Amino acid sequence: MMWDGGNGSMWQWGGLMILAVLAAIAVGTWLVVRASRHPERRVGDRARDILAERYANGDLSTDEYHERRDALR
Repeated sequence: MMWDGGNGSMWQWGGLMILAVLAAIAVGTWLVVRASRHPERRVGDRARDILAERYANGDLSTDEYHERRDALR
Protein backbone atom coordinates (compact mmCIF):
# COMPACT_ATOMS: atom_id res chain seq x y z
CA MET A 1 0.00 0.00 0.00
CA MET A 2 1.45 3.35 -0.98
CA TRP A 3 1.13 6.49 1.05
CA ASP A 4 0.10 9.62 -0.84
CA GLY A 5 3.17 11.49 0.35
CA GLY A 6 1.27 14.10 2.32
CA ASN A 7 -0.12 16.11 -0.55
CA GLY A 8 -2.87 17.55 1.64
CA SER A 9 -5.78 15.31 0.66
CA MET A 10 -6.42 14.59 4.34
CA TRP A 11 -6.98 18.32 4.92
CA GLN A 12 -9.35 18.48 1.98
CA TRP A 13 -11.49 15.66 3.35
CA GLY A 14 -11.39 17.24 6.80
CA GLY A 15 -12.57 20.52 5.32
CA LEU A 16 -15.40 18.78 3.51
CA MET A 17 -16.45 17.05 6.72
CA ILE A 18 -16.53 20.38 8.57
CA LEU A 19 -18.65 21.90 5.78
CA ALA A 20 -21.02 18.92 5.88
CA VAL A 21 -21.47 19.23 9.66
CA LEU A 22 -22.05 22.99 9.39
CA ALA A 23 -24.59 22.43 6.61
CA ALA A 24 -26.42 19.83 8.71
CA ILE A 25 -26.54 22.22 11.67
CA ALA A 26 -27.83 25.03 9.44
CA VAL A 27 -30.57 22.86 7.94
CA GLY A 28 -31.58 21.57 11.38
CA THR A 29 -31.76 25.09 12.77
CA TRP A 30 -33.81 26.26 9.79
CA LEU A 31 -36.28 23.40 10.25
CA VAL A 32 -36.70 24.12 13.98
CA VAL A 33 -37.23 27.85 13.40
CA ARG A 34 -39.69 27.18 10.58
CA ALA A 35 -41.67 24.70 12.67
CA SER A 36 -41.85 27.04 15.66
CA ARG A 37 -43.32 30.01 13.79
CA HIS A 38 -46.99 30.56 14.53
CA PRO A 39 -47.88 27.06 15.74
CA GLU A 40 -51.37 28.24 16.76
CA ARG A 41 -52.02 29.33 13.20
CA ARG A 42 -51.44 25.85 11.84
CA VAL A 43 -53.72 24.34 14.50
CA GLY A 44 -56.41 26.89 13.63
CA ASP A 45 -56.07 26.14 9.94
CA ARG A 46 -56.56 22.44 10.61
CA ALA A 47 -59.60 23.17 12.79
CA ARG A 48 -61.13 25.36 10.06
CA ASP A 49 -60.49 22.62 7.50
CA ILE A 50 -62.29 20.07 9.66
CA LEU A 51 -65.15 22.51 10.24
CA ALA A 52 -65.50 23.16 6.49
CA GLU A 53 -65.45 19.42 5.82
CA ARG A 54 -68.18 18.76 8.37
CA TYR A 55 -70.25 21.57 6.85
CA ALA A 56 -69.74 20.16 3.35
CA ASN A 57 -70.84 16.72 4.57
CA GLY A 58 -74.03 18.21 5.99
CA ASP A 59 -73.10 17.53 9.63
CA LEU A 60 -73.56 21.22 10.51
CA SER A 61 -76.22 23.75 9.65
CA THR A 62 -75.21 27.06 8.11
CA ASP A 63 -75.79 28.87 11.41
CA GLU A 64 -73.69 26.33 13.33
CA TYR A 65 -70.93 26.61 10.76
CA HIS A 66 -70.81 30.42 10.92
CA GLU A 67 -70.94 30.41 14.71
CA ARG A 68 -68.07 27.93 15.06
CA ARG A 69 -66.05 29.58 12.30
CA ASP A 70 -66.35 32.93 14.07
CA ALA A 71 -65.32 31.31 17.36
CA LEU A 72 -62.14 29.98 15.73
CA ARG A 73 -61.08 33.45 14.65
